[in-house]
Amino acid sequence: MSKAVVVFSGGQDSTTCLVQALSEFDEVHAITFDYGQRHSEEIDVAKALASELGCASHKLMDVSLLGELAISALTRDAIPVSHELMENGLPNTFVPGRNILFLTLAGIYAYQLGADTVITGVCETDFSGYPDCRNDFVKAMEQALNLGMDKKLEIRTPLMWLNKAETWALADKYGKLELVRNQTLTCYNGIKGDGCGDCPACLLRRRGLEDYLGNRNAVNAALNSKMAVN
Repeated sequence: MSKAVVVFSGGQDSTTCLVQALSEFDEVHAITFDYGQRHSEEIDVAKALASELGCASHKLMDVSLLGELAISALTRDAIPVSHELMENGLPNTFVPGRNILFLTLAGIYAYQLGADTVITGVCETDFSGYPDCRNDFVKAMEQALNLGMDKKLEIRTPLMWLNKAETWALADKYGKLELVRNQTLTCYNGIKGDGCGDCPACLLRRRGLEDYLGNRNAVNAALNSKMAVN
């Protein structure tokens, strides 16, 4: 029996990954992390979606220590989300160490479940400039987990080389475009669906959707080509 663990936030990307995983694995488990994020509504969204989509289980983990250590616009309500980059060249929504911690814990959870695959929705093509969303980082984490647990574990990143339009096309491929559009939470201000329309996450999401809806044939062709290669 094939098993996978999906790092699941309830946002567009992780929900699309979950939808795909449910079609490819016999048993899919979702894991969601509560790290004191400002848009905590995403946890309720993740619970509802995991139940609706039929996950074998949905584990919610309290990792609030991350929020205590990592100062970011996503962990401090007093820091407004900015469209400008910080002096270090990163957005102020970057949470240092977040994916290091998430993938480590997801790997441990997969080990206990007997799962050989961890799936995460990180992306290097259309992303916010976070260093822990890059392919080199994911491959390094995969190697570390394999060495540290003496277990063959794959970290799969279905969206790594897709742009946002292609991510929308992938959700549509599995018949879940409307669910992803209306029931996920990507907005940095905690508004479900199309969101606030102004934060960086909403702008990226909306541009991708408009591109997909306006160029379905071309975007689907690009998606199919990338999926064939991967």
